[in-house]
Amino acid sequence: MAKINRVWAREILDSRATPTIEAAVQLDNGIISVYSVPSGASTGTHESLELRDGDESRFRGKGVTKAVQNVNQIIGPALIQSGLDPINQQALDKKMIEMDGTENKSKLGANSILAISAAVTKAAAMTQQKPLYAWINELAQAKGISVTMHAPTPLFNMVNGGLHGAGNLDFQEFFVIPATSKPFSEGLRMGAEIYMMIGNNLARRGAIHSVGDEGGYAPNLFTNADALEILVEAIRQTNYQLGRDVFLGLDVAANTFYEDGSYKIRDKSGPMSVENMISYYKELNNTYHMAVLEDPLHEDAWEGWQKMMAELGNQLVVVGDDLLVTNPQRVQKAISQKACNGVLVKPNQVGTISETLDVIKQSRDAGWRIIVSHRSGETNDTYIADFAVGVGADYVKFGAPARGERVGKYNRLSSIETELTYYYNQHSQQNQSQQTNEQQQ
Repeated sequence: MAKINRVWAREILDSRATPTIEAAVQLDNGIISVYSVPSGASTGTHESLELRDGDESRFRGKGVTKAVQNVNQIIGPALIQSGLDPINQQALDKKMIEMDGTENKSKLGANSILAISAAVTKAAAMTQQKPLYAWINELAQAKGISVTMHAPTPLFNMVNGGLHGAGNLDFQEFFVIPATSKPFSEGLRMGAEIYMMIGNNLARRGAIHSVGDEGGYAPNLFTNADALEILVEAIRQTNYQLGRDVFLGLDVAANTFYEDGSYKIRDKSGPMSVENMISYYKELNNTYHMAVLEDPLHEDAWEGWQKMMAELGNQLVVVGDDLLVTNPQRVQKAISQKACNGVLVKPNQVGTISETLDVIKQSRDAGWRIIVSHRSGETNDTYIADFAVGVGADYVKFGAPARGERVGKYNRLSSIETELTYYYNQHSQQNQSQQTNEQQQ
Protein backbone atom coordinates (compact mmCIF):
# COMPACT_ATOMS: atom_id res chain seq x y z
CA MET A 1 0.00 0.00 0.00
CA ALA A 2 1.37 3.39 -1.01
CA LYS A 3 1.18 6.36 1.33
CA ILE A 4 1.49 10.11 0.94
CA ASN A 5 4.74 11.29 2.48
CA ARG A 6 5.03 14.82 1.08
CA VAL A 7 2.65 17.56 -0.13
CA TRP A 8 3.54 21.02 -1.34
CA ALA A 9 2.00 23.87 -3.33
CA ARG A 10 2.99 27.09 -5.04
CA GLU A 11 1.45 30.07 -6.78
CA ILE A 12 1.52 30.04 -10.60
CA LEU A 13 -0.20 32.05 -13.36
CA ASP A 14 -3.19 30.97 -15.41
CA SER A 15 -3.96 31.89 -19.03
CA ARG A 16 -5.21 35.36 -18.03
CA ALA A 17 -2.07 36.21 -16.00
CA THR A 18 -4.09 35.66 -12.83
CA PRO A 19 -2.53 33.68 -9.98
CA THR A 20 -3.74 30.16 -9.28
CA ILE A 21 -2.52 27.25 -7.19
CA GLU A 22 -0.42 24.28 -8.27
CA ALA A 23 0.00 21.39 -5.85
CA ALA A 24 2.16 18.28 -5.81
CA VAL A 25 1.80 14.98 -3.98
CA GLN A 26 4.70 12.58 -3.41
CA LEU A 27 4.17 8.98 -2.35
CA ASP A 28 6.52 6.81 -0.33
CA ASN A 29 7.25 4.79 -3.48
CA GLY A 30 8.74 7.88 -5.14
CA ILE A 31 5.78 8.75 -7.39
CA ILE A 32 5.11 12.48 -7.74
CA SER A 33 1.95 13.97 -9.26
CA VAL A 34 1.17 17.62 -9.96
CA TYR A 35 -2.12 19.43 -10.64
CA SER A 36 -2.93 23.09 -11.28
CA VAL A 37 -6.37 24.58 -10.64
CA PRO A 38 -8.24 26.65 -13.28
CA SER A 39 -10.42 29.69 -12.53
CA GLY A 40 -13.56 31.15 -14.07
CA ALA A 41 -14.52 34.72 -14.99
CA SER A 42 -18.23 34.04 -15.34
CA THR A 43 -18.98 32.39 -12.01
CA GLY A 44 -22.24 31.44 -10.34
CA THR A 45 -22.87 32.87 -6.89
CA HIS A 46 -23.53 29.37 -5.56
CA GLU A 47 -20.09 27.99 -6.45
CA SER A 48 -17.74 26.84 -3.70
CA LEU A 49 -15.35 29.56 -2.59
CA GLU A 50 -12.16 30.16 -4.53
CA LEU A 51 -9.83 31.52 -1.85
CA ARG A 52 -8.01 34.73 -2.83
CA ASP A 53 -5.73 36.89 -0.68
CA GLY A 54 -7.58 40.18 -1.13
CA ASP A 55 -4.31 42.13 -0.86
CA GLU A 56 -4.73 44.92 -3.46
CA SER A 57 -0.99 45.67 -3.40
CA ARG A 58 -0.28 42.26 -4.91
CA PHE A 59 -1.87 40.95 -8.15
CA ARG A 60 -4.75 43.39 -7.49
CA GLY A 61 -6.00 41.21 -4.67
CA LYS A 62 -6.02 38.00 -6.75
CA GLY A 63 -3.03 36.29 -5.12
CA VAL A 64 -3.44 32.78 -3.71
CA THR A 65 -0.73 32.67 -1.05
CA LYS A 66 -3.37 31.86 1.59
CA ALA A 67 -4.53 28.88 -0.46
CA VAL A 68 -0.91 27.76 -0.88
CA GLN A 69 -0.35 28.11 2.84
CA ASN A 70 -3.44 26.02 3.57
CA VAL A 71 -2.03 23.19 1.48
CA ASN A 72 1.47 23.39 2.88
CA GLN A 73 0.60 23.89 6.54
CA ILE A 74 -2.83 22.32 7.06
CA ILE A 75 -4.07 19.92 4.38
CA GLY A 76 -0.73 18.31 3.51
CA PRO A 77 0.37 17.46 7.08
CA ALA A 78 -3.10 16.08 7.89
CA LEU A 79 -3.12 13.76 4.88
CA ILE A 80 0.42 12.57 5.59
CA GLN A 81 -0.54 11.81 9.18
CA SER A 82 -3.70 9.96 8.10
CA GLY A 83 -1.71 7.23 6.35
CA LEU A 84 -4.47 6.81 3.76
CA ASP A 85 -3.72 5.05 0.50
CA PRO A 86 -4.16 7.45 -2.47
CA ILE A 87 -6.34 4.89 -4.24
CA ASN A 88 -8.96 5.61 -1.57
CA GLN A 89 -10.14 8.81 -3.24
CA GLN A 90 -13.45 8.94 -1.38
CA ALA A 91 -11.81 8.76 2.06
CA LEU A 92 -9.20 11.39 1.21
CA ASP A 93 -11.78 13.80 -0.17
CA LYS A 94 -14.06 13.20 2.81
CA LYS A 95 -11.23 14.02 5.20
CA MET A 96 -10.53 17.34 3.46
CA ILE A 97 -14.23 18.24 3.42
CA GLU A 98 -14.42 17.53 7.16
CA MET A 99 -11.27 19.57 7.81
CA ASP A 100 -12.85 22.55 6.08
CA GLY A 101 -16.19 22.09 7.79
CA THR A 102 -18.09 24.73 5.81
CA GLU A 103 -20.83 24.34 3.21
CA ASN A 104 -18.93 26.15 0.45
CA LYS A 105 -15.34 25.31 1.47
CA SER A 106 -14.75 28.89 2.56
CA LYS A 107 -12.33 27.98 5.36
CA LEU A 108 -9.60 26.24 3.34
CA GLY A 109 -10.75 27.23 -0.14
CA ALA A 110 -12.15 25.01 -2.90
CA ASN A 111 -9.02 25.75 -4.94
CA SER A 112 -6.76 24.43 -2.16
CA ILE A 113 -8.83 21.29 -1.70
CA LEU A 114 -9.26 20.51 -5.41
CA ALA A 115 -5.53 20.94 -6.02
CA ILE A 116 -4.88 17.99 -3.70
CA SER A 117 -7.96 15.97 -4.69
CA ALA A 118 -6.96 15.93 -8.38
CA ALA A 119 -3.24 15.45 -7.66
CA VAL A 120 -4.12 12.40 -5.54
CA THR A 121 -6.12 10.97 -8.47
CA LYS A 122 -3.05 11.30 -10.70
CA ALA A 123 -0.82 9.67 -8.09
CA ALA A 124 -3.23 6.77 -7.65
CA ALA A 125 -3.36 6.18 -11.41
CA MET A 126 0.43 6.00 -11.55
CA THR A 127 0.49 3.65 -8.57
CA GLN A 128 -1.97 1.37 -10.39
CA GLN A 129 0.13 1.72 -13.57
CA LYS A 130 -2.96 2.83 -15.49
CA PRO A 131 -3.72 5.81 -17.71
CA LEU A 132 -5.43 8.58 -15.77
CA TYR A 133 -8.66 8.23 -17.77
CA ALA A 134 -8.80 4.49 -17.03
CA TRP A 135 -8.34 5.06 -13.29
CA ILE A 136 -11.02 7.78 -13.29
CA ASN A 137 -13.31 5.32 -15.08
CA GLU A 138 -12.78 2.88 -12.22
CA LEU A 139 -13.66 5.60 -9.71
CA ALA A 140 -16.76 6.38 -11.76
CA GLN A 141 -17.82 2.76 -11.90
CA ALA A 142 -17.38 2.51 -8.13
CA LYS A 143 -19.96 5.31 -7.90
CA GLY A 144 -22.35 3.38 -10.15
CA ILE A 145 -21.57 5.34 -13.32
CA SER A 146 -21.44 2.60 -15.96
CA VAL A 147 -20.23 4.03 -19.26
CA THR A 148 -18.08 3.13 -22.23
CA MET A 149 -14.98 5.29 -22.52
CA HIS A 150 -14.75 7.40 -25.66
CA ALA A 151 -13.46 10.80 -26.76
CA PRO A 152 -16.46 13.14 -26.32
CA THR A 153 -17.87 15.54 -28.92
CA PRO A 154 -16.28 19.03 -28.62
CA LEU A 155 -18.25 22.26 -28.27
CA PHE A 156 -15.97 24.73 -30.05
CA ASN A 157 -16.31 28.29 -28.71
CA MET A 158 -15.68 30.09 -32.00
CA VAL A 159 -16.76 33.60 -30.98
CA ASN A 160 -16.13 34.97 -27.48
CA GLY A 161 -18.54 37.53 -26.05
CA GLY A 162 -19.75 38.57 -22.62
CA LEU A 163 -17.05 38.43 -19.96
CA HIS A 164 -14.80 36.43 -22.30
CA GLY A 165 -14.82 38.86 -25.22
CA ALA A 166 -14.34 42.52 -26.12
CA GLY A 167 -17.52 43.78 -24.48
CA ASN A 168 -19.69 44.30 -27.57
CA LEU A 169 -21.60 40.99 -27.51
CA ASP A 170 -23.96 40.02 -24.71
CA PHE A 171 -23.85 36.26 -25.17
CA GLN A 172 -20.69 34.68 -23.87
CA GLU A 173 -19.94 31.77 -26.20
CA PHE A 174 -21.02 30.93 -29.75
CA PHE A 175 -20.51 27.22 -30.44
CA VAL A 176 -19.87 25.14 -33.52
CA ILE A 177 -20.63 21.52 -32.64
CA PRO A 178 -19.71 18.50 -34.80
CA ALA A 179 -22.43 15.84 -35.11
CA THR A 180 -22.13 13.32 -32.27
CA SER A 181 -21.87 10.55 -34.87
CA LYS A 182 -18.47 11.91 -35.95
CA PRO A 183 -15.28 10.45 -34.40
CA PHE A 184 -13.45 12.99 -32.25
CA SER A 185 -10.53 13.27 -34.68
CA GLU A 186 -12.89 14.17 -37.50
CA GLY A 187 -14.76 16.64 -35.31
CA LEU A 188 -11.48 18.30 -34.33
CA ARG A 189 -10.51 18.72 -37.98
CA MET A 190 -13.93 20.17 -38.79
CA GLY A 191 -13.66 22.63 -35.93
CA ALA A 192 -10.18 23.76 -36.94
CA GLU A 193 -11.18 24.25 -40.59
CA ILE A 194 -14.27 26.27 -39.69
CA TYR A 195 -12.22 28.32 -37.23
CA MET A 196 -9.75 29.18 -40.01
CA MET A 197 -12.61 30.18 -42.30
CA ILE A 198 -14.12 32.48 -39.68
CA GLY A 199 -10.76 34.23 -39.24
CA ASN A 200 -10.36 34.66 -42.99
CA ASN A 201 -13.85 36.13 -43.35
CA LEU A 202 -13.37 38.60 -40.50
CA ALA A 203 -10.02 39.72 -41.91
CA ARG A 204 -11.49 40.12 -45.40
CA ARG A 205 -14.19 42.40 -44.02
CA GLY A 206 -11.75 44.45 -42.03
CA ALA A 207 -13.40 43.35 -38.78
CA ILE A 208 -11.42 42.91 -35.58
CA HIS A 209 -10.34 39.29 -35.42
CA SER A 210 -8.29 39.15 -32.24
CA VAL A 211 -9.19 36.37 -29.81
CA GLY A 212 -10.85 36.32 -26.40
CA ASP A 213 -10.11 34.43 -23.20
CA GLU A 214 -10.99 31.04 -24.65
CA GLY A 215 -9.38 31.41 -28.07
CA GLY A 216 -12.55 32.31 -29.99
CA TYR A 217 -12.63 35.46 -32.10
CA ALA A 218 -13.80 38.66 -30.41
CA PRO A 219 -15.05 40.69 -33.40
CA ASN A 220 -16.66 44.15 -33.42
CA LEU A 221 -20.22 43.12 -34.34
CA PHE A 222 -23.50 44.93 -33.71
CA THR A 223 -25.74 42.13 -32.41
CA ASN A 224 -25.58 38.60 -31.06
CA ALA A 225 -27.40 37.38 -34.16
CA ASP A 226 -24.57 38.82 -36.27
CA ALA A 227 -22.18 36.43 -34.54
CA LEU A 228 -24.40 33.46 -35.40
CA GLU A 229 -24.49 34.62 -39.02
CA ILE A 230 -20.69 34.73 -39.05
CA LEU A 231 -20.67 31.05 -38.05
CA VAL A 232 -23.29 30.10 -40.64
CA GLU A 233 -21.37 31.87 -43.41
CA ALA A 234 -18.11 30.11 -42.53
CA ILE A 235 -19.75 26.68 -42.39
CA ARG A 236 -21.34 27.21 -45.81
CA GLN A 237 -17.91 27.93 -47.26
CA THR A 238 -16.63 24.53 -46.17
CA ASN A 239 -17.67 21.04 -47.27
CA TYR A 240 -19.81 20.66 -44.15
CA GLN A 241 -23.56 21.03 -43.96
CA LEU A 242 -25.24 22.88 -41.11
CA GLY A 243 -27.80 20.67 -39.44
CA ARG A 244 -26.18 17.48 -40.67
CA ASP A 245 -22.42 17.60 -40.11
CA VAL A 246 -22.27 20.49 -37.64
CA PHE A 247 -24.69 22.34 -35.38
CA LEU A 248 -24.72 25.65 -33.52
CA GLY A 249 -25.07 26.37 -29.82
CA LEU A 250 -24.86 29.17 -27.28
CA ASP A 251 -23.59 29.77 -23.77
CA VAL A 252 -25.75 32.79 -23.06
CA ALA A 253 -24.49 33.42 -19.48
CA ALA A 254 -27.67 35.37 -18.83
CA ASN A 255 -26.53 36.46 -15.35
CA THR A 256 -24.30 39.06 -17.00
CA PHE A 257 -27.16 41.00 -18.65
CA TYR A 258 -29.89 40.41 -16.07
CA GLU A 259 -30.75 43.52 -14.11
CA ASP A 260 -33.73 44.57 -11.97
CA GLY A 261 -35.81 41.57 -12.97
CA SER A 262 -35.33 41.88 -16.74
CA TYR A 263 -32.88 41.00 -19.50
CA LYS A 264 -31.17 43.61 -21.66
CA ILE A 265 -29.48 42.65 -24.92
CA ARG A 266 -28.49 44.72 -27.93
CA ASP A 267 -30.66 42.68 -30.30
CA LYS A 268 -33.81 44.17 -28.72
CA SER A 269 -34.67 47.82 -28.09
CA GLY A 270 -35.93 47.42 -24.54
CA PRO A 271 -35.69 45.21 -21.44
CA MET A 272 -37.26 41.77 -21.76
CA SER A 273 -39.14 39.58 -19.32
CA VAL A 274 -38.53 35.85 -18.87
CA GLU A 275 -41.35 35.14 -21.31
CA ASN A 276 -39.84 37.55 -23.87
CA MET A 277 -36.43 35.88 -23.58
CA ILE A 278 -37.91 32.42 -24.07
CA SER A 279 -39.76 33.66 -27.15
CA TYR A 280 -36.51 35.13 -28.46
CA TYR A 281 -34.68 31.82 -27.95
CA LYS A 282 -37.49 30.05 -29.82
CA GLU A 283 -36.98 32.46 -32.71
CA LEU A 284 -33.23 31.78 -32.72
CA ASN A 285 -33.80 28.05 -32.61
CA ASN A 286 -36.30 28.18 -35.47
CA THR A 287 -33.67 29.98 -37.54
CA TYR A 288 -30.50 28.15 -36.54
CA HIS A 289 -31.72 24.76 -35.19
CA MET A 290 -29.35 24.80 -32.26
CA ALA A 291 -28.12 21.74 -30.41
CA VAL A 292 -27.12 23.32 -27.07
CA LEU A 293 -28.40 26.30 -25.07
CA GLU A 294 -26.47 26.99 -21.87
CA ASP A 295 -27.52 29.34 -19.05
CA PRO A 296 -30.31 31.04 -21.03
CA LEU A 297 -31.80 32.59 -17.88
CA HIS A 298 -30.70 33.95 -14.49
CA GLU A 299 -29.24 31.44 -12.05
CA ASP A 300 -32.21 31.60 -9.65
CA ALA A 301 -35.07 31.96 -12.17
CA TRP A 302 -36.34 28.44 -11.45
CA GLU A 303 -39.84 28.98 -12.84
CA GLY A 304 -38.36 30.45 -16.00
CA TRP A 305 -36.11 27.42 -16.45
CA GLN A 306 -39.14 25.15 -16.13
CA LYS A 307 -40.93 27.14 -18.84
CA MET A 308 -37.81 27.03 -21.00
CA MET A 309 -37.65 23.24 -20.71
CA ALA A 310 -41.35 22.89 -21.51
CA GLU A 311 -40.88 24.99 -24.66
CA LEU A 312 -37.50 23.79 -25.94
CA GLY A 313 -36.37 20.78 -23.92
CA ASN A 314 -37.45 18.30 -26.59
CA GLN A 315 -35.56 20.17 -29.31
CA LEU A 316 -32.13 20.86 -27.78
CA VAL A 317 -30.01 20.40 -24.66
CA VAL A 318 -30.86 23.05 -22.06
CA VAL A 319 -27.68 23.18 -19.98
CA GLY A 320 -27.31 24.47 -16.44
CA ASP A 321 -23.98 25.99 -15.42
CA ASP A 322 -24.53 29.00 -13.16
CA LEU A 323 -27.88 27.41 -12.28
CA LEU A 324 -26.28 24.19 -11.02
CA VAL A 325 -22.58 25.00 -10.29
CA THR A 326 -21.79 21.26 -10.07
CA ASN A 327 -23.67 21.24 -6.75
CA PRO A 328 -25.58 18.06 -5.84
CA GLN A 329 -28.35 19.92 -4.01
CA ARG A 330 -29.02 22.28 -6.90
CA VAL A 331 -28.81 19.41 -9.40
CA GLN A 332 -31.39 17.47 -7.41
CA LYS A 333 -33.70 20.50 -7.35
CA ALA A 334 -33.33 20.92 -11.11
CA ILE A 335 -34.11 17.23 -11.66
CA SER A 336 -37.25 17.36 -9.52
CA GLN A 337 -38.44 20.59 -11.17
CA LYS A 338 -37.51 19.50 -14.71
CA ALA A 339 -35.51 22.70 -15.08
CA CYS A 340 -32.91 21.42 -17.59
CA ASN A 341 -31.69 18.29 -19.32
CA GLY A 342 -27.95 18.87 -19.36
CA VAL A 343 -25.29 19.71 -16.77
CA LEU A 344 -22.01 21.54 -17.18
CA VAL A 345 -19.46 19.81 -14.97
CA LYS A 346 -16.60 21.86 -13.51
CA PRO A 347 -14.69 20.20 -10.66
CA ASN A 348 -13.52 23.54 -9.24
CA GLN A 349 -17.14 24.61 -8.69
CA VAL A 350 -17.62 21.93 -6.04
CA GLY A 351 -14.03 21.31 -4.90
CA THR A 352 -13.34 17.56 -4.92
CA ILE A 353 -13.24 14.79 -7.49
CA SER A 354 -15.54 12.56 -5.42
CA GLU A 355 -18.26 15.21 -5.24
CA THR A 356 -17.92 15.86 -8.97
CA LEU A 357 -18.49 12.17 -9.64
CA ASP A 358 -21.57 12.26 -7.40
CA VAL A 359 -23.05 15.05 -9.54
CA ILE A 360 -22.36 13.09 -12.72
CA LYS A 361 -24.06 10.03 -11.23
CA GLN A 362 -27.14 12.11 -10.33
CA SER A 363 -27.30 13.63 -13.78
CA ARG A 364 -26.76 10.33 -15.61
CA ASP A 365 -29.54 8.69 -13.61
CA ALA A 366 -31.85 11.53 -14.64
CA GLY A 367 -31.05 10.93 -18.31
CA TRP A 368 -29.24 14.25 -18.71
CA ARG A 369 -26.40 15.05 -21.11
CA ILE A 370 -23.00 15.45 -19.44
CA ILE A 371 -20.72 18.28 -20.59
CA VAL A 372 -17.30 18.39 -18.93
CA SER A 373 -15.82 21.87 -19.03
CA HIS A 374 -12.61 23.82 -18.64
CA ARG A 375 -12.63 27.36 -17.19
CA SER A 376 -11.83 30.61 -18.96
CA GLY A 377 -8.73 31.04 -16.80
CA GLU A 378 -6.91 27.82 -17.66
CA THR A 379 -3.53 26.20 -17.12
CA ASN A 380 -1.57 23.75 -19.29
CA ASP A 381 -2.81 20.85 -17.17
CA THR A 382 -4.75 18.33 -19.31
CA TYR A 383 -6.38 16.50 -16.38
CA ILE A 384 -9.88 17.56 -17.46
CA ALA A 385 -9.52 15.73 -20.80
CA ASP A 386 -8.77 12.43 -19.05
CA PHE A 387 -11.60 13.12 -16.62
CA ALA A 388 -14.11 13.64 -19.45
CA VAL A 389 -13.15 10.33 -21.06
CA GLY A 390 -13.17 8.46 -17.75
CA VAL A 391 -16.72 9.55 -16.86
CA GLY A 392 -18.06 8.97 -20.36
CA ALA A 393 -19.04 12.59 -20.98
CA ASP A 394 -21.24 13.32 -23.99
CA TYR A 395 -19.51 16.62 -24.73
CA VAL A 396 -16.44 18.59 -23.71
CA LYS A 397 -16.13 22.37 -23.62
CA PHE A 398 -12.48 23.37 -23.94
CA GLY A 399 -12.80 26.61 -25.94
CA ALA A 400 -11.71 27.27 -29.51
CA PRO A 401 -9.15 25.10 -31.33
CA ALA A 402 -6.59 27.83 -30.56
CA ARG A 403 -4.35 28.98 -27.64
CA GLY A 404 -2.00 26.48 -26.09
CA GLU A 405 -3.93 25.86 -22.88
CA ARG A 406 -7.01 24.91 -24.98
CA VAL A 407 -5.26 23.00 -27.75
CA GLY A 408 -3.32 20.92 -25.20
CA LYS A 409 -6.60 19.48 -23.96
CA TYR A 410 -7.88 18.75 -27.47
CA ASN A 411 -4.58 17.11 -28.36
CA ARG A 412 -4.78 15.01 -25.20
CA LEU A 413 -8.23 13.81 -26.25
CA SER A 414 -6.82 12.95 -29.66
CA SER A 415 -4.09 10.90 -28.00
CA ILE A 416 -6.61 9.09 -25.80
CA GLU A 417 -8.81 8.35 -28.82
CA THR A 418 -5.82 6.68 -30.49
CA GLU A 419 -5.04 4.68 -27.34
CA LEU A 420 -8.64 3.51 -26.98
CA THR A 421 -8.87 2.56 -30.64
CA TYR A 422 -5.67 0.54 -30.35
CA TYR A 423 -6.83 -1.10 -27.11
CA TYR A 424 -10.24 -2.09 -28.41
CA ASN A 425 -8.84 -3.29 -31.74
CA GLN A 426 -6.20 -5.36 -29.97
CA HIS A 427 -8.78 -6.70 -27.51
CA SER A 428 -11.11 -7.60 -30.39
CA GLN A 429 -8.32 -9.39 -32.27
CA GLN A 430 -7.40 -11.36 -29.16
CA ASN A 431 -11.02 -12.43 -28.68
CA GLN A 432 -11.31 -13.47 -32.33
CA SER A 433 -8.07 -15.43 -32.09
CA GLN A 434 -9.25 -17.14 -28.92
CA GLN A 435 -12.59 -18.06 -30.52
CA THR A 436 -10.79 -19.45 -33.58
CA ASN A 437 -8.54 -21.60 -31.39
CA GLU A 438 -11.51 -22.91 -29.43
CA GLN A 439 -13.36 -23.78 -32.65
CA GLN A 440 -10.30 -25.60 -34.02
CA GLN A 441 -9.97 -27.58 -30.80
